[in-house]
Amino acid sequence: MSDLATPTNATPSTGPFDVQALRSEFPILQREVHGKPLVYLDNAATKQKPQAVLDALETYYTQTNSNVHRGLHTLSEEATAQYEQARAICARFIGSDNPREIVFTGGATDALNLVAHSYGGATLKPGDRVFVTEMEHHSNIVPWQLVAERCGAEVVPIPVTDDGEIDLDAYRSLLDERGKVVAMVAVSNTLGTVNPVAEMVRLAKEVGAATVVDATQAVTAQTIDVHELGCDFLAFTGHKLYGPTGIGVFWGRMEMLEAMPPYRGGGEMIDSVKFTGSTYAAPPMRFEAGTPNIAGAIGLGVAIEWFTAQDRQAIWAHEHSLAEYGQAKLAEVEGLRMIGTSPTKIPIFSFVLDWAHAYDVGPVLDHRGIAVRTGHHCTEPLMDRFGVPATVRASCAAYTTHQEIGALVEALGRAKELLA
Repeated sequence: MSDLATPTNATPSTGPFDVQALRSEFPILQREVHGKPLVYLDNAATKQKPQAVLDALETYYTQTNSNVHRGLHTLSEEATAQYEQARAICARFIGSDNPREIVFTGGATDALNLVAHSYGGATLKPGDRVFVTEMEHHSNIVPWQLVAERCGAEVVPIPVTDDGEIDLDAYRSLLDERGKVVAMVAVSNTLGTVNPVAEMVRLAKEVGAATVVDATQAVTAQTIDVHELGCDFLAFTGHKLYGPTGIGVFWGRMEMLEAMPPYRGGGEMIDSVKFTGSTYAAPPMRFEAGTPNIAGAIGLGVAIEWFTAQDRQAIWAHEHSLAEYGQAKLAEVEGLRMIGTSPTKIPIFSFVLDWAHAYDVGPVLDHRGIAVRTGHHCTEPLMDRFGVPATVRASCAAYTTHQEIGALVEALGRAKELLA
């Protein structure tokens, strides 16, 4: 599908994918909305949680709840062990052999702010350039703009083609010695496009630029190996990996982390505090000021273990089938124009309708039990690129069925009757 790392740690497919068996692990999928079965197609915004993750959160709060690292009692020691075990699970999941390279954050946005303000703030100078793709989420644009304004640097967009792919020729022509950072999304949250991350990283390295990968949508689409990608930093969030909200991961190469100043000050992140000055702990604690989201980290670890225990080859084949089926079925809807038609995409469908605004379509679909996202999806520059104010976005997960896409197409027909 892309040059993201080959799924070497995924177990081979053991047979046909049983989507109904998988769905039975997600209690929320059994509910109804407006008297109709829930059709949840807002997975690019957040994925639902399997029972294993829900049980882990309940068990933590009913059996283990305590603060980590500083306590000398049983509960604190148990909580610390589970928290650090989750860090090790996250490291293995992205191919890192050093758990100390994993910093727990509040999410991908928090992680990208960390790298922008800490690494960017310490290294960028007037005249330097930070390249971001035109399809970037605001969380990988705005932090760089804030830092660039402070440092006198410039944020430069990498163009996107009409198909919704990175314009690699334009990217090559932009790169020169002024480029100090290239920040890129691995998979677009709006288009579903899978970007050639390894090639983009390789080109960035030729001019000496540091590379930052937002892997939020990619971590469930293909195996990630940070060393095979060759990047310097990588971020993802837990709740789009079937885990809890409020928890994310920032990974950095250890030598880069060790050279970076703290992003926030407070407890946990210090070595010594005096009124004459403070010294700071080594990574990752240097970047984890205050009490962390302990339950979230443990829940994320369980979510990763749950996901990696699945037949991921079968899941990815199922999602590829959904992508092809969705493209074909939605093309049958009169007046629908797909935004983003790259052949290398995951099943995220963004589209506009010539007979209604996206904001009018969303509530009609909701009344038929179908949850989609409408708006700019935190990618306003991408909306400007395609000359649209907003799209309807239907996005799939491992538990999505072909019948649910069929229900969406049928409901769009009903919406046309009401709105056209």
